[in-house]
Amino acid sequence: MPRASGRTVQGHVARKRFGQNFLADSRYVARIADAVSPRPGETVVEIGPGLGALTAELVVRAGRLVAVEIDRDLAARLRERFPPDALTLVEGDALAFDFAALGKDLRVVGNLPYNISSPLLFHLAAQAHALRDLTVMLQKEVVARMTAAPATPDYGRLTVMLQATFAVERLFTVPPGAFRPAPKVDSAVARLVPLRAAAPAIADPARFAAIVAAAFAQRRKTLRNALAKLVAPAAFAAAAIDPQRRGETLSVAEFVALSKAAASDR
Repeated sequence: MPRASGRTVQGHVARKRFGQNFLADSRYVARIADAVSPRPGETVVEIGPGLGALTAELVVRAGRLVAVEIDRDLAARLRERFPPDALTLVEGDALAFDFAALGKDLRVVGNLPYNISSPLLFHLAAQAHALRDLTVMLQKEVVARMTAAPATPDYGRLTVMLQATFAVERLFTVPPGAFRPAPKVDSAVARLVPLRAAAPAIADPARFAAIVAAAFAQRRKTLRNALAKLVAPAAFAAAAIDPQRRGETLSVAEFVALSKAAASDR
């Protein structure tokens, strides 16, 4: 386990602006690698390799790895540690990275920074056609939202948007003590697998996204009020959805049906 003093880990000062909390417990490194179970020849992409604890384990199992790291200092350390034939390092922001440019059937893994976890998940969902699976570690409460069921407190925009694209499964939790520096919250590892042919047919993704966002913008509003500018009364009837319901009660399938009806009614 790395020596740490405050926010300094192995001589590197963890940067808050990048949300740096480095996984340091070898037991959890192994559990994540076991969950991914990469094989030689697969294209494995790690987001935020940091100090390289998980990177090293994945390289052993997969033979080679692509990694996206935004921190210049960490990127330099990774280049010194791993030869180019083991690690293809992309220095840049994962939020702006075109994962699909690496090909298809990508296996993405990473300890996602808490401060950009939702935008990064949306970015990856937009490229789901290029992914085989995602195995990611996030704040425990974010994973609870990702896996929530309708009419529960954690169910919201993130839930609907991800479950319309992926089958989402929580694998296990990771305590703060497994990190250096230790965060103030528990983490959890989740697996997301693109639904592909089983995904709901969304004719107008932009309209669907707008309806979902508006439905959860003010959770106590009825759908009639929350979606007044997006969904005409006739569309509620066409989708067989009571406009007096609240957005948090609609299933993913019902949001899809309402989006389709709204598009047809325009």
